[in-house]
Amino acid sequence: MDYQAVLEEVAAFARPLVGRGQPADYIPALAEVDTGHFGMAVADVDGGVYGVGDWERPFSVQSISKAFSLALVLAEGGDRIWERVGTEPSGNPFNSLVQLEYEHGIPRNPFINAGALVVTDRLQTLTGDASTTMLEFLRAESGNPEVSFDPAVAKSESEHGDRNAALAHFMASYGNLDNPVPTVLEHYFWQCSIEMSCKDLALAGGFLARHGLRSDGTRLLPRREAKQINAVMLTCGTYDAAGDFAYRVGLPGKSGVGGGIVAVIPGRCTLCVWSPGLDARGNSVAGVAALDHFTTLTGWSVF
Repeated sequence: MDYQAVLEEVAAFARPLVGRGQPADYIPALAEVDTGHFGMAVADVDGGVYGVGDWERPFSVQSISKAFSLALVLAEGGDRIWERVGTEPSGNPFNSLVQLEYEHGIPRNPFINAGALVVTDRLQTLTGDASTTMLEFLRAESGNPEVSFDPAVAKSESEHGDRNAALAHFMASYGNLDNPVPTVLEHYFWQCSIEMSCKDLALAGGFLARHGLRSDGTRLLPRREAKQINAVMLTCGTYDAAGDFAYRVGLPGKSGVGGGIVAVIPGRCTLCVWSPGLDARGNSVAGVAALDHFTTLTGWSVF
């Protein structure tokens, strides 16, 4: 596969869509991001990496971090996390409170905000420092020691995080958080504030394409648990548009409101695309189209 040629064709296809949509204006630090950016990277299972456009420009990973926190919890603590969070699509916005009351404080899946807070809580219990543990992991897997938090984004999220605080307190009332709510929120906001490029994220997510093997060849996860993450990414990874994403793209994917999407082709490669203009469901307009075109050109999907 000539990845570079494919990426150039994908970028040309997506170019008319770049700039469409809106940035995540409910997080003030992200509201001013230029929606004219577009970057895309592919990292194959052997560590080769290819890119186009703004593929080396860092951006706020936001909810993409949820896939990595889930992986670290499974690696550190095994599958006990599934006693506290489900694996079903929610069908509701990612910050909805509605289902928690009906389902007694058990989030529907680990990629809605409530579920991610439970995963962060578990990672904090297992490691004593959830956000730093994730940062160190992402630096190691991406091979980039410059990956870092963005304090301005973390502060902005904290100052406008009332809905997340409500979710956390509600789950705490059902006994589904082990750590104090302020601690869980702090680490959650910091992990969402991490800045990475498409290149960094494609490399860091490589363990999901390698069925649980890290970049150095050591095993992070058993093959079964890597499969579980990919499965939940396919069904739940793009907010309440997961069904449409699976229909169009046909790959496990995790999006973030910073405009990034990571997608996995098990056994082949990991993709990351970034363009900050979001659709009404919080997914990158140009990013989804680019991934759709990539799978059309290559014929690669999980189906």
